[in-house]
Amino acid sequence: MKTTNKILVLYDSATGNTAKMAQLVAEGARSIADTEVRVRSVDEAVADDVVWCDGLAVGSPTNMGLVSWKMKRFWDTTMGEQWMKVDGKIACAFSSGGGWGGGMELACQSILTLLINFGFLVFGVTDYTGKLTTLHYGAITAREPRSEDSQAACRRLGRRLAEWTAVCVHDRKEEHPSLKMAERHGPGNG
Repeated sequence: MKTTNKILVLYDSATGNTAKMAQLVAEGARSIADTEVRVRSVDEAVADDVVWCDGLAVGSPTNMGLVSWKMKRFWDTTMGEQWMKVDGKIACAFSSGGGWGGGMELACQSILTLLINFGFLVFGVTDYTGKLTTLHYGAITAREPRSEDSQAACRRLGRRLAEWTAVCVHDRKEEHPSLKMAERHGPGNG
């Protein structure tokens, strides 16, 4: 019997752009069978949401190349006593900034650093979602995720998170991303 993936998409959003990314990340996670997704703003989330999940996607607006103060406060205060309860869970990051070159990848690294300190296993995604769009440190966009490439990046991040939790937490080897890629491209076409 398959067990259900539990994915939390936790985000802060000052202008609504990161919130839109969060919905796209959730959409991608839901594309994997037997996956339950909760989407919570940092203003409404509680520690039990993070403890509940198998996989966590954290999104923040880029604040001078770093995570937002609200997201940092959540981890400092709300999650402080949960330190050992989340060790070994799988996580990833996403961020929106005011413009390209605004530090969105640095903000993702800031998020990943927070998560690593809590014992999360973090990942990036190597495959392209568009001609010039990768998400090595997480999904990023300048302002609202309007382009097909930035929307695809958000969905791919959520899908990959759900794939990894399915494989690593629930032993659903058929969800392994490299096996799926081989199926799509055929033998020898990698």
